[in-house]
Amino acid sequence: MLTIGLTGSIGMGKSTTADMFRAEGVPVYDSDRAVHEIYSGPDAARIEALFPGILVDGVVDRAALAARVLGDAQALRRLEAIVHPLVLEKRAAFVEERRRADDALVLFDIPLLFETGGDADVDVVVVVTAPEEVQRERVLARPGMTEEKFAAIRAKQTPDAEKRRRADFIVHTDRGVDSAREQVRLILRELKSREPKAR
Repeated sequence: MLTIGLTGSIGMGKSTTADMFRAEGVPVYDSDRAVHEIYSGPDAARIEALFPGILVDGVVDRAALAARVLGDAQALRRLEAIVHPLVLEKRAAFVEERRRADDALVLFDIPLLFETGGDADVDVVVVVTAPEEVQRERVLARPGMTEEKFAAIRAKQTPDAEKRRRADFIVHTDRGVDSAREQVRLILRELKSREPKAR
């Protein structure tokens, strides 16, 4: 089974691109969705113990949590020490399920793939990119987003140019949906012709 790591900085179109892979029949592990499940599951209490007052009806209030960890590297590390191992457990279960289903390809949708060293755990890396002005416009159009929040998020992320340099494939999302879809299809055509690495 060949594993694809999909990543891209905020506002680059990664989620839309992941949906395109999914539409082409590739099983997708969504790490953001896994985090949402953790925040609403039994492990939410462990996060509340570290950051009292962030639970609302038993679910982590993401905005309240973000306000507590944004700009506080130590708080972020404490949160990640809980969340990252749980996300990896969920990913391992997904991989096992897909292996039993005899899938040839799977995709991991991971925003911080390079930042967490996850690129070492996949066979190929696909980076989603767009020009900086397109990224800025997309991100600042999101509800509740500010220049300050955008700057803080970007400061945590590997620069786009570095991601592109380290990528096996690049999807340019500023050229329209049809173009991005065709890029995804070309990548899949190439990958389906490869022999998977032993894992």
